[in-house]
Amino acid sequence: YVRLLKSNHIRISMTENGDPYEHAVAERMNGILKAEWLDMEEYTDFLQAQERISQIINIYNQVRPHASCNMLTPIEAERHRGKLKKCWRKRKHEQKEIKAISSRTDL
Repeated sequence: YVRLLKSNHIRISMTENGDPYEHAVAERMNGILKAEWLDMEEYTDFLQAQERISQIINIYNQVRPHASCNMLTPIEAERHRGKLKKCWRKRKHEQKEIKAISSRTDL
């Protein structure tokens, strides 16, 4: 995997410890981009993929409402004054992980 990236001059970006929770927001965004757009599309070349990904990021930031932004787009949320209401709940497995981490004594 690493050899393939290097041979194609692709910068490798991984977390220090291989822990996806280290960069949870970026991991979440990448997952959404893949699930909602990228996994359903095919590209004939790198330039086409690059242009489409640029369009998708624009849609993600300026068109798509986000539960974490009180159903505003990130651009609207950035311009919003005051506190935003959270419109999501923690999943049960996330609550268990948080509880397990907070109960560890070796931290």
